[in-house]
Amino acid sequence: MTASYQHMPLAQVEPGMVLSDELLDVQGHILLPQGTVLTQAMIALMPRHGIAMLPIAVPEAPSPEELAAIQERHLARLAHLFRKNDPDSDQDWATALLRRFVTDFRLGALAAEE
Repeated sequence: MTASYQHMPLAQVEPGMVLSDELLDVQGHILLPQGTVLTQAMIALMPRHGIAMLPIAVPEAPSPEELAAIQERHLARLAHLFRKNDPDSDQDWATALLRRFVTDFRLGALAAEE
């Protein structure tokens, strides 16, 4: 089993969740392998196999060092994309505005993850 998982009642399981361990039926046969991304059809068939709880993988949050590295990559990429634009110049206001929106989007998504 993976280190971070939780057993969830079938009623709380949603499509897109990932199994943290292989799923066995009552006879011990493997129904689904570890790491399977669940679909609505798979979830609907679980009661037929006597399954009421599923081991669901819980995504781990990135460390502060990983977040800082991701932010640095975003900033470097934005600097490359807008290398011909001076953000302090009033000459090309449309590109400066676009740069600000893209920067806010990229870095704002990281801030929401923290």
